[in-house]
Amino acid sequence: MRLTQFTDLSLRVLMRLAVEKGDLPTTRDVAAAMAVSYAHTAKAVAKLQHLGLVETRRGRGGGLELTATGRRASIGALVRELEGAGDVVDCDGAVPCPLRAACRLRGALRQAQEAFFASLDPLTLADLVEAPTGPLLVALSLAPGAD
Repeated sequence: MRLTQFTDLSLRVLMRLAVEKGDLPTTRDVAAAMAVSYAHTAKAVAKLQHLGLVETRRGRGGGLELTATGRRASIGALVRELEGAGDVVDCDGAVPCPLRAACRLRGALRQAQEAFFASLDPLTLADLVEAPTGPLLVALSLAPGAD
């Protein structure tokens, strides 16, 4: 299973915020530290805010902060939400698959997809930012040019 770039970026934003100890980073700070587009990061932050995982504050002293809900959220549930409720393959697309009426592959792929999500269900952000990842995220945020 392959995640969308949006899901990948959203998870990285959450991981970055999970290790924050000082001033609240801005969306621009996070984008710079992750070496990704500000526009894409802003879209990910907006979605994470909508889901109640990130709080944003404007003005002096503002920035991004992980909410309590964000800290304890299941990674599996979050990936399901970000990826959407679609099948791995599009059997009913512009050119429908001629096997769709009797195909066993679609069901097998659906089971594999659920097994993938289920393997992520017990994980939280705390699990994802344990060493060596957490210290690397902190170092990235302190690197010259990351601010």
